[in-house]
Amino acid sequence: MDKKKAAAPLVCHGHSRPVVDLFYSPVTPDGYFLISASKDSTPMLRNGETGDWIGTFEGHKGAVWSCCLDVNALRAASGSADFTAKLWDALTGDELHSFEHKHIVRACAFSEDTHLLLTGGVEKILRIFDLNRPDAPPREVDKSPGSVRTVAWVHSDQTILSSCSDVGGVRLWDLRSGNIVQTLETKSPVTSAEVSQDGRYITTADGSTVKFWDANHFGLVKSYDMHCNVESASLEPKSGNKFIAGGEDLWVHVFDFHTGEEIGCNKGHHGPVHCVRFSPGGESYASGSEDGTIRLWQTGPLPLSENDASANGVTEKSNAAADEVAHKIEGFHIDKEEKAGEKEDATDA
Repeated sequence: MDKKKAAAPLVCHGHSRPVVDLFYSPVTPDGYFLISASKDSTPMLRNGETGDWIGTFEGHKGAVWSCCLDVNALRAASGSADFTAKLWDALTGDELHSFEHKHIVRACAFSEDTHLLLTGGVEKILRIFDLNRPDAPPREVDKSPGSVRTVAWVHSDQTILSSCSDVGGVRLWDLRSGNIVQTLETKSPVTSAEVSQDGRYITTADGSTVKFWDANHFGLVKSYDMHCNVESASLEPKSGNKFIAGGEDLWVHVFDFHTGEEIGCNKGHHGPVHCVRFSPGGESYASGSEDGTIRLWQTGPLPLSENDASANGVTEKSNAAADEVAHKIEGFHIDKEEKAGEKEDATDA
């Protein structure tokens, strides 16, 4: 099958261990941002358009498995193998609070109204922290059948979903009762669950299958078999006519949403792809890999030829935009010349 040749991606270095989670903020007055989680224990914040590094959140003592930004990109959260979830000031890089757990935290998510933080992990307990009262005990939902792998909010914070590392399916919980109201059945454990930007679909990856579910009635809309195990999938947020998937074959695949036909294949990573996410406008998407790099891929043709691009794929215009954002976001503890990739003392789970 002939596939369109993809433009060379922007390669974002800095992590010294595998990149295991990526999260884009919505578009803000200062643009949009990308946060990454890595086993090197240091989440990183980047300009979502250019991939330029803005700062590193320092404080975890174990692998960071999950990361997210609130809707205004003013605060970040991360879940770690050091038995904590941390809340960060995304403007200064300061740690605002550390939420103690009794085991590894694998997943975290801000509520849409930004007042709550949802966490889950090896304890098989979903915790909901009130960020207006961070010292107060969290609300706990402890009926998860297995170690929690992913969490997300649905229906304007009225419903939460979770998947498990060792049990198939996605469970939807009614926040008022704390009970499971629906289970989306899958054969294999769900390693990625994403709620679409318009709230219509839930995209899941389990084993070698990518599924799309109606987020309101919870019926299965489409199911596509992949040629290998995929760890993550993401639906294009604007038109919804394509999706991406990445996994054990080291490539990022692009598919037609309506037919399942593969329409693109991006090669470049040197290890399995652990996470893929579309940018909020759908003009690009990011992939994170076992090789410790993040790659940003253009959805369509780049406006500049390869000869017009700089050596690392960032144009002068992109650099200028990133410098403006970095000027606004001051106070990170890491000097901009320091290479985060030099850290070798991070611990793994």
